[in-house]
Amino acid sequence: MKKNLKKEIEKIFKEWLMKIESKKLKESVIKTYEIAIKRSKFRGIEEVVKMPFSILTDCRGITFIDHTLAVTSGAYHLAKAQEKYFKNLPYKINFDRLIAGALLHDVGKILEIEPDGKGGYRKSRNGKLLRHPMSGIVIASEAGVPDEILNIIACHAKEGEGAPKIVETIFIHQADFATFDPLVMFEKGILIGD
Repeated sequence: MKKNLKKEIEKIFKEWLMKIESKKLKESVIKTYEIAIKRSKFRGIEEVVKMPFSILTDCRGITFIDHTLAVTSGAYHLAKAQEKYFKNLPYKINFDRLIAGALLHDVGKILEIEPDGKGGYRKSRNGKLLRHPMSGIVIASEAGVPDEILNIIACHAKEGEGAPKIVETIFIHQADFATFDPLVMFEKGILIGD
C-alpha cells in the first residue's frame, strides 16, 4: 500500500472535491476512501481503479471510478437543471451533500468486491454478509460523515425503497440507475438501439 493514499484519492476525485465548500466534509470523504481501501483485499488504489463497478453485469470496461464520476456528474447536472428550469423549486438542494454523497454512494463496493486471484473479481465474504450500502455507511460513519450523507449511501439502491430520503439521495439514485440499467438491458438484449 502506497504511503500517499490520501493524495492519490484527492487526485482521482479532484474535480469534484474542489466543489465541496466544507473542508470538514471534503476530509471525511477522503478518509472514508482511505478506510475502505485499507480494509479491502486490494493492495492499493492502483488496484481499486481497475475494479469494475459491478459484478452483476458485463461492465464493458467501465470501472468503479468511471461509474462514481459519471453518477456524480449526472446527479449534479440534474440538480442544476432543476434549479435553472423550475421557477418555484419547493426544496433546497445542498450541493456539498450531493457531491459528497455521490462520491461515496458505492464506497462499500471496495469491501463488497475483491480480486479472485485469476485476473477477475468476485463477491467478498463481507459482500456476502452486507451489500455495499450497508458496509458503506459503516465506513463513512467511522470517517465522520454526517447522517445526511449516510442517508444517501444507505438509500441510493434497493435498500432505500420506501425509506425517507433527503432530496440529494433521489438525484443520486436516478443517476446511479441511469448508468447501470442500460448495461443490464444491453446484455439481456432488451435495449432498443438504432
